Amino acid sequence: MNTKENTKQSVRVWDPIVRIGHWGIVIAFFTAYLSGDEFQGIHHWAGYSVAGLVMVRLLWGFVGTRHARFSSFVTGPRATFRYLSGLVSGKAERHLGHNPAGAAMIIALLLSLAATTLSGMTLLAVEEGQGPLAGLVSTQQNTVDPDRGTASISRDDDDHEYGEHESDGSGEILESVHSAFTYLTLALVALHILGVLASSFSHRENLVRAMFTGQKKTSG
Repeated sequence: MNTKENTKQSVRVWDPIVRIGHWGIVIAFFTAYLSGDEFQGIHHWAGYSVAGLVMVRLLWGFVGTRHARFSSFVTGPRATFRYLSGLVSGKAERHLGHNPAGAAMIIALLLSLAATTLSGMTLLAVEEGQGPLAGLVSTQQNTVDPDRGTASISRDDDDHEYGEHESDGSGEILESVHSAFTYLTLALVALHILGVLASSFSHRENLVRAMFTGQKKTSG
């Protein structure tokens, strides 16, 4: 009897692609972050995993299930601030799918993760001549006027360290950009966790568990 009642009181909200993608990005991003410069192979493949999962989530946001589609949860700044104000006052409206603040955070995280992985792959292409962007970067470098000095990629075969981007220091710029987006993503993750905890407390439901099971209460 209780089992039937519990079934009626909950509904499947998050499909497997949303849930697996969510936790896959979490694992891959922190694997890339913690592997850092000491385990380059792991770092690179974890970064590729993040990029691939972000691309899948972006595509799924247009063709996926109801609550996965951006059109079902992306709102303007006014709705986001209204929801945040409601959290503070204890009168935030509950949403079966993503709430407005959560939606804004998802977009911010996807954009920051995309920028992090793109800058990382560009850096790898510039300094090592490797990765999925190596051909594109190489093509761009070959179009530089030789009288002004073409971009060069060098590698020390003895110690296998990154080479120097000698012509214009773009390697250092890319490294700074990659680092900046990495720490921006970490800051967004921290804010996301705080938001999930605040919403869980306000609506009296475990949103973390919902992202594992896919189930949410039908009403608050």
